[in-house]
Amino acid sequence: MPVAKKDARSSKKASRIEPPAFLKNLRGVKTWKEATDWLEWRGIEDIECITPDQAGVARGKMMPSKKFTSNTSLALPSAVFMATISGGYPEDGNGFTYPEDDGDLKLMPDLSTLSAVPWETDQTAQVICDLVHQDGRAVEFTPRNVLKRVVEAYAELGWKPVVAPEIEFYLVRKNPDPDYPLTPPVGRSGRPIGGGQGYSIAGVNEFDELIDDIYHFSEGQGLEIDTLIHEEGAGQLEINLRHGDPVELADQVFLFKRTIREAALKHETYATFMAKPIQGQPGSAMHIHQSIIDRKTGKNIFAAADGAETDAFHHFIGGMQRHVPNALVMFAPYVNSYRRLTQAASAPVNTKWGYDNRTTAFRVPRSDPGARRVENRIPSSDANPYLALAGSLACGLIGLRNQIKPDAPVGRTVNDDRIELPRSLLESVQLFEADEELKALLGAQFVTTYAAIKKAEFETFMEVISPWEREYLLLNV
Repeated sequence: MPVAKKDARSSKKASRIEPPAFLKNLRGVKTWKEATDWLEWRGIEDIECITPDQAGVARGKMMPSKKFTSNTSLALPSAVFMATISGGYPEDGNGFTYPEDDGDLKLMPDLSTLSAVPWETDQTAQVICDLVHQDGRAVEFTPRNVLKRVVEAYAELGWKPVVAPEIEFYLVRKNPDPDYPLTPPVGRSGRPIGGGQGYSIAGVNEFDELIDDIYHFSEGQGLEIDTLIHEEGAGQLEINLRHGDPVELADQVFLFKRTIREAALKHETYATFMAKPIQGQPGSAMHIHQSIIDRKTGKNIFAAADGAETDAFHHFIGGMQRHVPNALVMFAPYVNSYRRLTQAASAPVNTKWGYDNRTTAFRVPRSDPGARRVENRIPSSDANPYLALAGSLACGLIGLRNQIKPDAPVGRTVNDDRIELPRSLLESVQLFEADEELKALLGAQFVTTYAAIKKAEFETFMEVISPWEREYLLLNV
């Protein structure tokens, strides 16, 4: 009898044993064994193996989770990362050559990104993958690898960049016909949303249920939203993310865009990250806050021991001023992007910097010295987050390497001044191709591939006759 009691106590104790901590992780595991257990513990049968293309669109494969964990080799055609936003392909030239064999690139899952897909009705997981050649070399022209290349360049100098993106987007009524303009959605009040609602809590509350789903979907993936606000545009919202590692934050923006679109569709609404979706309304930006940490000391290199601004701080800004116009195609990647970059609008069209001055391209927010940072306000929300972060950090790094001195800060409104940035996509591409320092840092194969794609997209756009042309040219010329 005593033995039986002991066995019962042991059985009861065993039933209270907590599962390994990694099983409760909402995001990421360390090993393939942990991945197998994590998927089984959640009853997940399908997994999406995804990676961002040049536009930031999720490409990849879906498969049963048991096949995923059985050492299956995954691959995608190299052409996937040479396609335009409309599904076409660029012409050879200027260093770009379309691969005749269209060979496979291997997908290498990054298990630290493993998470659930909370909007799916069936239990589904997702994992972000890197691309490598068949011999294991990183593929130079894929966006996640481009950003990793820039971060590694900082690491070689003993530094670690820290970023915090802010992403604006619009909610609009469903519009399956592209010939009709987009219109603001109807909120819970039953009335169409109007503009001028900057930081309005009532404006946010118009979309309570949709925003709740954004939060729930985000929590289900282990994604953390710092703040959410209503911006100036009609139905325009902004999400701010916590600062951190550039690759991790780019992953988060990549996943947030999917999440927000899915939440909006659930409520019969579109979420769009177009730079200028509605005529007469403000454009949507992706502001990037940046600071640099010394890996040995953990200190911000923009602040001296006494809190003063360092040479590195000024050199970083100098690099931004000198090279961001040449990298603009990474921040404003489409013809529509340049509709946001207009004079006397909320988006900066200059290369000036200032303290807490939102009319400058490079704003230094008010902060303690240890949190000193530079905000790049030029990128639009249509930019691929991996490429926007890579381009911005690359410009700053060139300034640090070459000790580029910035202009004096400005304390006045400069939005009405002369436009200092390229005015069109083609002009941006030309400057991008000509900047040899950017090309060396980002990778020549990426620069030639990306430039070829953008030229092809421009030519496709030129085939479309706009309403403006029909309005003013049809009967007047």
